Amino acid sequence: MNPDNHYTPSSRLILGLQYFLYFGVLGIYLPYFNLYCFHLDFSGFQIGLMSAVRTATTVLFPIFWGAVADRFQIRKPVYVACHFISCLVWSFFLFTTDFRLMLLICIFYGIFYSPVISFLEAFTMDILGKERKQYGRVRVWGSINFITFVVLIGRLIDLQSVDIILPWILAGSSLQALLSFSIPNTGRPLKGSFGPGARVLLQPRLIIFLTASFLMLLSHGTYYGFFSIHLEGLGYEKTFIGITWALASVAEIFVMMKSDAIFRKYPIEKVLTISFLIAALRWLILCFTDSAVIILLSQIFHALTYGTFHIASILYIDRTVPSEAKTFGQAVNNAVTYGLGMTVGFLVNGIFYDSIGSSWLFAASALIALAGGFLMSMGTRCFTLQPVDHSKSVKS
Repeated sequence: MNPDNHYTPSSRLILGLQYFLYFGVLGIYLPYFNLYCFHLDFSGFQIGLMSAVRTATTVLFPIFWGAVADRFQIRKPVYVACHFISCLVWSFFLFTTDFRLMLLICIFYGIFYSPVISFLEAFTMDILGKERKQYGRVRVWGSINFITFVVLIGRLIDLQSVDIILPWILAGSSLQALLSFSIPNTGRPLKGSFGPGARVLLQPRLIIFLTASFLMLLSHGTYYGFFSIHLEGLGYEKTFIGITWALASVAEIFVMMKSDAIFRKYPIEKVLTISFLIAALRWLILCFTDSAVIILLSQIFHALTYGTFHIASILYIDRTVPSEAKTFGQAVNNAVTYGLGMTVGFLVNGIFYDSIGSSWLFAASALIALAGGFLMSMGTRCFTLQPVDHSKSVKS
């Protein structure tokens, strides 16, 4: 069966709902879970370690689950199972505030929740088929709900307490788990092992890309781990913190809606390189300012540091990896960037936060992003990304 045949208005709606719920939960977790831990009097090192062990699971387990799903063509069953098991594990947070137990919960939660996004990206690429450049218009629903929840929860925390974070995340994740049954099964009959297709990841251009992407997410460690704490330290309330995160997603939405036009006009490598440079500028601004206006304006750069970078990365992997290794390819990309990059970023920031503070950590992040941009630029001079002819990989 040709994967393009999966693309229907109803399948696009199902994908939109999955992104809507996934990033709605992320809109609670990213800005506020570390803040919740901070209010439990955890140290900077403990907060960094908890973030790191959870993201460390995204280094190994998306690859493991992706390989299993591709090898046995059970992508949907694995996707559904990971949803339900991760919800069960998260529920244990409701019964403890002990650091060691919470650390253990983070590990087991990550084992089953970390593959969700790479599986969803693989489903999306298959279902969109020839309409892959419409990815941003589907993914935008995630950004819309991220905005909704980041503002809503920030306001609710100001009115109530940080204790509301855990049950809200459980409720959103449970709803997504229930709706995961409705996603189309895009599995195909096997033509052999996923191994030969996976070997394409050893190409020099992909090694350069993955290394640069690792640096990009490493530079985001301060932002995702300590941005909310940084703003609270500057004297801002939770409502303002929520607004800053929401503004970043508003900017991201414009990129998502215009992604088709952007990638028709500009090469993927050029978009990636520009994203790195803007990231370096963004972290420098957060290092040196405490102005509310400038902080808010800097959040607009999220359109490039996350929006264009993320879409370009998904398209880069999709065009380079053959069809029989799609889930594996997206899982490796997710593992190296949001897994290894964020893990190292959280650990380093957790180690140095108490001694040098978040401002200087943002300065270091700027240098790391600049290094990633330089590497991506050098790689672009050596290699030009050519689209894979998917019709040769998968035939009806």
